Amino acid sequence: MIPRSALRVLATRQCIRLLATQPPKITLTASAPPTSPPPSTPPKRQKAWLTRKLEGSPAALSVLRGLGRMLGYGSPEQIAGRRTFVLYKQLCAVRPDEESAFWQNDCYLPPTFQSWFTITNLHVWLLTARLRALPQPHGKACVQGLLDHFFIDIEDRIRAVLQPRLQPPTPYTFKSDFYTNPNAPPPPDPNSKTRQKAPSRAPDRIVMRQMKIFKEQWQGMGLALDLGLVKGDEELAAAMWRNLLGARGARGISLESSKAQFRRTVNLVGGEVVNVSKVDFEKEETQDDGSGVHDFPPQESDKYVKYPGLMLGLVGYARRELSRLEAITDEEIMKADPSRLRFGPVKPKA
Repeated sequence: MIPRSALRVLATRQCIRLLATQPPKITLTASAPPTSPPPSTPPKRQKAWLTRKLEGSPAALSVLRGLGRMLGYGSPEQIAGRRTFVLYKQLCAVRPDEESAFWQNDCYLPPTFQSWFTITNLHVWLLTARLRALPQPHGKACVQGLLDHFFIDIEDRIRAVLQPRLQPPTPYTFKSDFYTNPNAPPPPDPNSKTRQKAPSRAPDRIVMRQMKIFKEQWQGMGLALDLGLVKGDEELAAAMWRNLLGARGARGISLESSKAQFRRTVNLVGGEVVNVSKVDFEKEETQDDGSGVHDFPPQESDKYVKYPGLMLGLVGYARRELSRLEAITDEEIMKADPSRLRFGPVKPKA
């Protein structure tokens, strides 16, 4: 097999040879153009030398296009990669910040990166459901492109949390104000004469372990929502309760004070638990893992009253947005201004 680099050299040489043998194209005009254009008419921009040569040589243009196809330009994957980056950045990744009051005040989600991931994952799923309906191979390429951008953004944000810098690099998409960085270095003290130490680099082993956990959460949440979409609103509401509302109250609602002020759902994903039968769930459920998502203590048990309405609202939001996306044509999904495709509010205005 000829290496790709050799093919590029051969194609370039063939293109140059064709250009050298092609006679120049001469156009005769009846009268000489004016020495200077009128003030109201901007001067016409002269085409580049290569553009003029390619327009005058169809064979050379064909060779150049073939070289572009060989390098992947214009392929469904390349088109999908460009389009899905815009869709992910302007439709999905912005949703936690746009509706931060609802997620943090109504759903009691803490301002953590885990909460940001869960909310963004919901909107990635909503958009994925529409992209799967695109004609092939564009549907498969767009779904893969959307997930690629999602997880590249996740890895970038994980590294920013685990290895914060005094001058952080430009993020893959944008900096979110939804969550706070617990490891962020303190601002430099102008009065201090000691040089502040730069934080050490986070080990790739820890970053990859976190990536594996988020991948399994993405798979589990997507499967649960797909099942709820097919089986009905009760199943969909249960998926919303488990994945977005932290499954609070799964072991019952305690109205009496006890030693264990809260319970949490034990996360068994990520490959950390080898033998599930040896896990002491009673002990693990009462350990604070720092996520901020756990059962409400007895003095806050009245917060559970809002949960049926929250689940109903989240199910209605998902159904409403899926129906809206279904009504948008394939051409609009791939070419329309992203502002026309943005998700609506979770709580519709009365």
